[in-house]
Amino acid sequence: MGTVLIVDDITGNTRLLESLLAPDGHTVRTAGDGAEALRLVRSEHPDLVLMDVMMPRVDGFEACRAIKQDPGTRLIPVVLVTALNDTASRIRGIEAGADDFVSKPFNAHELRARVRSLLRIKRYTDDLDSAESVIVSLALTIEARDSTTHGHCHRLAHYASALGRTLGLDEDDVSALGRGGFLHDIGKVGIPDAVLLKRGRLTSEEYELIKQHTVIGDRLCGELRSLRNVRPIVRHHHERLDGSGYPDGLRDDAIPLLAQIMGIVDVFDAMTTERPYKAALPVARAAEELRGEATCGWRRADLVATFLEQVERGSLIPGPAKAGHYFGECWRPVWTRDSRS
Repeated sequence: MGTVLIVDDITGNTRLLESLLAPDGHTVRTAGDGAEALRLVRSEHPDLVLMDVMMPRVDGFEACRAIKQDPGTRLIPVVLVTALNDTASRIRGIEAGADDFVSKPFNAHELRARVRSLLRIKRYTDDLDSAESVIVSLALTIEARDSTTHGHCHRLAHYASALGRTLGLDEDDVSALGRGGFLHDIGKVGIPDAVLLKRGRLTSEEYELIKQHTVIGDRLCGELRSLRNVRPIVRHHHERLDGSGYPDGLRDDAIPLLAQIMGIVDVFDAMTTERPYKAALPVARAAEELRGEATCGWRRADLVATFLEQVERGSLIPGPAKAGHYFGECWRPVWTRDSRS
């Protein structure tokens, strides 16, 4: 059972469909055209949309395309109602993102079976979405353990996805970067406060424990297929091009691109915010340090340059960074020896 939105400009058709679906326990809402359907989809989030293709104002194809292009509604199944053997409409529907088709005249048993099947899939999708939401909430709870990291996840999600768009990555990768910003440090749930919040340098044993947060986080995300593009970010955002990073000592292109992006923005945010073990650096000094990490072979120079161009334009943080005070011959890392970012 679920909430089904029936969209048709002919009242008799909506009543017929409602009479077929209501006995199965579904809650039925109706709309007279695509524009009204879009308003209801955005405000009420039905579990399924059953929509005629030929309607005035906004037709079924246009409404379906709008539903599927909106990140907030694209997982709602859309069934388009077409004339029997109308191949052209089916092709247009597929291009618009339709999940299924029902032909006129209706076959009552087929219609009810298709609705039940799509609602079952929608429930599975909702379950996955709920599980992912729990993990995101856990990640934000971990962030809240340390008042000095307030907003770190939000900033990384913003920095990384903005950099991804500038680099021309597709929307799936940009979305993974946004999620990765929230989940990159989720493995710190397994790190004791005494180590995570320690003021001063870590011992060798404590540093080895900190490094395990990438592995723990990878395992936590591993049970959700919806996070398969995020797992490499979680596990590998502390790798370095010269193989000196962790947990796997990957080198060069063996480090996933999305993890490299997250590593750059993570380092920048950690340097420009106060932590229990260090003071915040000015943006210009952080840019100098980041360029130095590229020069010594830890980061890809082109990725660092693109990110810092965004910083200097002021498109990522309040106020542009001052130019002219960046890398010099005497560069040395001032904070990464004890990184807990």
